[in-house]
Amino acid sequence: MSIEITQPCEVPGAQRILTDEALEFVAELHRRFAGTRQKRLDARHRAQQEASAAGAMEFPPETLEVRESAWTVAEHPAALRDRRAEIVGPPVPATMAIDALNSGASVWLACVEDALSPQWRNVIEGQLNLFDAARGTLSFTSPDGREHRLRKDAELPTIVVRPRGWHLDEKHIEIDGRPAIAALVDFGLHFFHNAALGHANSTGPFYYLPKLERYLEARLWDDVFTFSENRLGLPHGTVRATVLIETIPAAFHMDEILYELRDHASGLNAGRWDYLFSIIKHFRDAGEGFVMPDRAEVSMTQPFMRAYSERLVQVCHRLSAFAMGGMAAFIPNLTHPEITEQGIAKVREYKAREARDGFDGFDGSWVAHPDLVSVCREEFDAVLGDKPNQLERTREDVDVTAAQLLNIAGASGDVTEAGVRANLYVAIYYTAIWLSGNGAVAIHNLMEDAATAEISRSQVWQQIANKVSAADSGQRIDDAMIERLLAEVIDQLRGEVADEQAFAAHFAPAVELIQRLIFSDEYSDFLTLPAYELLP
Repeated sequence: MSIEITQPCEVPGAQRILTDEALEFVAELHRRFAGTRQKRLDARHRAQQEASAAGAMEFPPETLEVRESAWTVAEHPAALRDRRAEIVGPPVPATMAIDALNSGASVWLACVEDALSPQWRNVIEGQLNLFDAARGTLSFTSPDGREHRLRKDAELPTIVVRPRGWHLDEKHIEIDGRPAIAALVDFGLHFFHNAALGHANSTGPFYYLPKLERYLEARLWDDVFTFSENRLGLPHGTVRATVLIETIPAAFHMDEILYELRDHASGLNAGRWDYLFSIIKHFRDAGEGFVMPDRAEVSMTQPFMRAYSERLVQVCHRLSAFAMGGMAAFIPNLTHPEITEQGIAKVREYKAREARDGFDGFDGSWVAHPDLVSVCREEFDAVLGDKPNQLERTREDVDVTAAQLLNIAGASGDVTEAGVRANLYVAIYYTAIWLSGNGAVAIHNLMEDAATAEISRSQVWQQIANKVSAADSGQRIDDAMIERLLAEVIDQLRGEVADEQAFAAHFAPAVELIQRLIFSDEYSDFLTLPAYELLP
């Protein structure tokens, strides 16, 4: 029985996180839950094959009583009752974490998942910044002497940490000769160092859970929480978790996911790009009825996305859980005020639609930039007033069917050559920056993370596999078209990346990886799995 750090971490202060006691706690979690985690991943694979073969999915029949009986999640702690404006970003670099905490948001979603490139130094530096943030001591002095510190004149946001998904390993920690489970590394290190303090201060520990597909995966997390609370002597229910409904199976398991986590549940969140990526992944072989229009056309107003959104709010409010809206990824452009003005107008429209009862009725929503916190807050203030949320609005008018959730063919919009080109550009650009160590990337005034690279490369694979023709050019999207567009995108990127050494180090392997994934006969479930092997 052993715990081994396979690569030294040169981050100053790393020893504060990688203590013997913290590592032993992570190892306990791994040994106790690794077997069940593998069973859940195996079940995912089988269910995906069944869904793809059938071209259909249903609400689980064995849990009908859960969906029809009367119950609610546990009463919410005060620190999570008002979530009208949440800012999303990684805890690395420290300046980004400090900006998020100084933003005036209700919650900082500290993402160590899709917004963080899991280089070893990033994983540990992120934990150090979360450690200091929990104690109000996070600071950074830039090379020019400028000091970045947390505000003392305002209440800081509640910190909610998003660990990595169940499918990922952490290769820099080996437990009994096997890579550690990344989700348990992220959760375990944060919980061990910060849970008791958060409980004492009534500020945590709180988490966002990504990439769940079925309710038994939520049960696994609930077991992890219960064990961890007992292990550290904290009351049952100290942990609170919000689940991202960002996979198509999870849209059919919303009630059950909340039920499994009911003593630890806080709410559900609607995450668009991963959700679309999941639809392609699960129905990869189900034919052209699941081919979507260009990514830019698939907004939350498309009928199948409206069904997903309305069901989420209805389920959450019926069960006294928070319904959290999606990301406004726009990034203000200081050099082009007209772009900023147009972008903010779109964000305002999006957040107003999410807040309004009778349309969406969410309790809060996400933004990616501090300058947009006030926009989000204003739109929810207009609906909520002095109330912290709108849990009492149960959306009894909503009754979403399986057919509505799967009505991809009913989406308006076209597949275009311009859209294919944009997908190739984003997939390569983001992957290159991720390989360089940055997981939150501004591309064309939008903050992108791994989810946008996933949907981008997945759409191209799906279009090739289904022999789709582009509406703007009339040409079939095949290997020849993609090779031509790839050459154009690579030339464009060479012109934009002045550093030839950086291009060779990061963009060249990104191009090779994206090419391999989109030209493969077999669809790869996650871009980040082969990409992780390229990280130091």
